[in-house]
Amino acid sequence: MPATDLLIDCQDVARTFGRGPYAVVAVHGSSCQVRAGARLAVTGPSGSGKSTFLHLLAGLEQPTSGTVSWPASTGPHDIGLVFQGNSLIPSLDVAENVALPLVLAGIRQDRARENAGAALALVDAAELADRLPEELSGGQGQRVAVARVLAQAPRVILADEPTGQLDHTTGQHVLAALLGAADRIGAALVVTTHDPSIAARLAEQRPMHNGRLLSAQETS
Repeated sequence: MPATDLLIDCQDVARTFGRGPYAVVAVHGSSCQVRAGARLAVTGPSGSGKSTFLHLLAGLEQPTSGTVSWPASTGPHDIGLVFQGNSLIPSLDVAENVALPLVLAGIRQDRARENAGAALALVDAAELADRLPEELSGGQGQRVAVARVLAQAPRVILADEPTGQLDHTTGQHVLAALLGAADRIGAALVVTTHDPSIAARLAEQRPMHNGRLLSAQETS
């Protein structure tokens, strides 16, 4: 695979919070490469370091040691994040919520609204455009959160426990929408999850144990 397909290169990273006897090592000795077309599940229970590791991949956290780079892109600007909660703004309708990051990035409102409508259609949520967040179910809210990321056309989507607050059936529907939309826009996808049934739907699974991402050899 060409080097230009390497989107995120994470080498032997660690992230420690605090100092001295109060230091908490959230991630240590973890390496990962995310290439174009990747479908990766990072698995493990709560507290295993999954969220911190995802934040390192996104550039939201700086590693205490090790390196994270984005060889084939301009950096974390090409990365879209989906969180466990939908984080929608209550006073804005669905279309406005999806369009907001584009408007803040300087895109004209009419163009942003058009992109938002297309993104909502990708996750089968176009009919929700005029609703307020309080009128949405949990699954609908998460699909809108996914659409908000898709509207920005990222090269990598990082989803942190996107089904963690949903029941099994709704969670599976949200993941299906996420996978289908990533296919349509050609984005790599990394999902953290503690649910084996969610992880099984991605091509590669890498467990985290006590803050360390196990290698593919250790996993096998």
